[in-house]
Amino acid sequence: MAPHINGPLYYERMGRSGPVMLFIHPNPLDQSAWMYQMAHFSTWFRCVAVDIPGYGRSPSASDGLSLEDIAEACWETVDEIAPGEPAILVGCSVGSQIAPQMYHQQPGRARALVLTGTGFRPIDDPTAAQRRAMRISNYRELGVDYRWPYTFEDFSPAFRSTPPAAYFAKLFTERNDDADVETIIRQFEIQRLDVSMYASIDCPTLILSGTEDSLHRAAFALKDRIPGSRLRIIPGAGHACQLEQPWLFDRLMLEFLGDHGLVPGSFAG
Repeated sequence: MAPHINGPLYYERMGRSGPVMLFIHPNPLDQSAWMYQMAHFSTWFRCVAVDIPGYGRSPSASDGLSLEDIAEACWETVDEIAPGEPAILVGCSVGSQIAPQMYHQQPGRARALVLTGTGFRPIDDPTAAQRRAMRISNYRELGVDYRWPYTFEDFSPAFRSTPPAAYFAKLFTERNDDADVETIIRQFEIQRLDVSMYASIDCPTLILSGTEDSLHRAAFALKDRIPGSRLRIIPGAGHACQLEQPWLFDRLMLEFLGDHGLVPGSFAG
């Protein structure tokens, strides 16, 4: 059992055959952030979407929680479904921190990384530190109710005012009774991925970036630091671009996986 996490992670599954594909959600959402991709990619893959600690129906975590603990818990989820098998690791935002950590824990099992809502920022970047401090302050003041306004921040300005955006925010916050605010705060307080680790990633890696994401410019710097990685752009999309434009997100991801021979069956690209 992964240290500092009070039980196994909750997960949802779609697809009963094919390679394993693991989805790791962003803050402040939960595994439902991947609803479109779970429905689509289950055509070819055994899709698994986890709730990270403190979110959805996953357990809380104690003091001392680390990124390594969460990555280990994600591998435990894979092993519950497909012991010892490799997996394609897909992450958004904090999920894009966890997936590379999973790679470094078990590099032989990571068939590919798909990272979105992310970019390269030095570990001592003051903007990132200020943003984390603001999140922590808001959670301490508002508790789990902060998830409602925070959800809209994951979307582009144009998408925020649409009925689907309000629907998604309602969906995620209806699960607030199962969330644990102290665990969520701990995740903001823990050390982020050691950025020096990017240079040693040696599996196919796709970076997907929405032009309206605050990290969009940093996505280009991330591409430069992961050898052989590919960067594709989703115009007009925000941080959670897989929810805003799933048709384009999925197409770019399928093209990438197809180019690397990672889509089984009759898929022709």
